[in-house]
Amino acid sequence: FKPASTREALHHKTLKPLLNAFNQIPGSENEKKCTLDQTFRVVVEEEIINKAPCENLLAIISLAINGVTEGICTASTPFVLLGDVLDCLPLDQCDKIFTFVEKNVATWKSNMFYSAGKNYLLRMCNDLLRRLSKSQNTVFCGRIQLFLARLFPLSEKSGLNLQSQFNLENVTVFNTNEHESTLGQKHSEDREEGMDVEEGEMGDDEAPTSCSIPIDYNLYRKFWSLQDYFRNPVQCYEKVSWKTFLKYSEEVLAVFKSYKLDDTQASRKKLEELKTGGEHVYFAKFLTSEKLMDLQLSDSNFRRHILLQYLILFQYLKGQVKFKSSNYVLTDEQSLWIEDTTKAVYQVGTIVLL
Repeated sequence: FKPASTREALHHKTLKPLLNAFNQIPGSENEKKCTLDQTFRVVVEEEIINKAPCENLLAIISLAINGVTEGICTASTPFVLLGDVLDCLPLDQCDKIFTFVEKNVATWKSNMFYSAGKNYLLRMCNDLLRRLSKSQNTVFCGRIQLFLARLFPLSEKSGLNLQSQFNLENVTVFNTNEHESTLGQKHSEDREEGMDVEEGEMGDDEAPTSCSIPIDYNLYRKFWSLQDYFRNPVQCYEKVSWKTFLKYSEEVLAVFKSYKLDDTQASRKKLEELKTGGEHVYFAKFLTSEKLMDLQLSDSNFRRHILLQYLILFQYLKGQVKFKSSNYVLTDEQSLWIEDTTKAVYQVGTIVLL
């Protein structure tokens, strides 16, 4: 096979020149398939070097897919070409290539392609995710995850957490140095400056409620320290860690019960807008600035996320997990506290939803 044959097939948008060449050249079927596979890679390489548009590259990959269907290419060829292309292109062009990958998910799931291509696609997606920024390319990252969810069945081992491992790398960073804290008088002054608005800009009904509990560094530190227990729940089985968790939790939940939420009517209105518009409020990563603490405590959506973390943690502590160590057993006192606190969480959550 010569690259010229492939280019002729691309020009006429037909596989016929390649089929004719495949039938005419000598050699076994496997040898001819391997030769054509390599020819496709050479053509793709030339197109990338010449900085050809994405459409040209996708046309070559589509031709390779047809070649697999006609039995003149190995089933892995389209995936190898996709990997070559995505490895060499900048992220903005990878977005266009991945759109093609998404649209052809039915092809990848077919019997002819699935077994040969699933590992290639998984590796390709993981390589892309490593290149993308989780904070700046959230949409693209989400598309990749959704594609993998559509491609693989729920029983696929590569997508399961078979050993119930925790994401210990998900560390919540916050200010742990009290001497550097901006809370206190300085924070109050900043908040007063931030509340300056023109007359008539905000009505009486929309005025924010005042803080019912003063926010100091201790509350800030205890609140965000709880994230480490949500990240790694097995700490709760250690006596010292459990006492700390219990103390911090009781203080935080007490704040939730007594701290005033934003105007209830405004919250209801916003909730209706979200339902109508189909939007979803999601905190990808918590913002831990001290200046945001009072606003976060009065935000019903933020509070709901924290309460949900409690319920997930309690479910793990009480549940029978296959890979949980036999030493991880709750005492009667711990079980009773979890039961009572679960009720308190639901009670506070009900207030949030009002």
